[in-house]
Amino acid sequence: MRQSETESDEKKVLAANEAFYRALEALNQEKMEAVWWHEDWVQCLHPGWPLIRGWEQIRASWENIFRSTTQMTVSISQPFVHILGESAWISCVEQVTISLEGDFVTSRVQTTNIFVRRKGEWKIVHHHTTPIPGSGLLEASHSVQ
Repeated sequence: MRQSETESDEKKVLAANEAFYRALEALNQEKMEAVWWHEDWVQCLHPGWPLIRGWEQIRASWENIFRSTTQMTVSISQPFVHILGESAWISCVEQVTISLEGDFVTSRVQTTNIFVRRKGEWKIVHHHTTPIPGSGLLEASHSVQ
């Protein structure tokens, strides 16, 4: 693969990853549905949850999260992108701040997002987040920082 093709694919995977996080921050089910392949074999592992397999169960998990969350911001750091044929993954650290029942809670998690390309379009097939050992809860307050 030529350098320009690799750079173009990397930009497209990063854009697909960014679209996932914008859907998450918007708490928008329609946008979330647009960034996933709707297959029985796609998987999602939210922190503290059992593994979810299949688009219908993943869709329901996002609906539950969006219904119980009034606000969410996510920033990523340390992104690592790797592309192998029609598959790609990004590992990163997420800093997530959510508002639940008037409290703001911020935590850091290690994340891997796996994407598959079909007909030139990259969509997520696996989202895996896990708490970073020793990071714990960064803050909990009644006001926005």
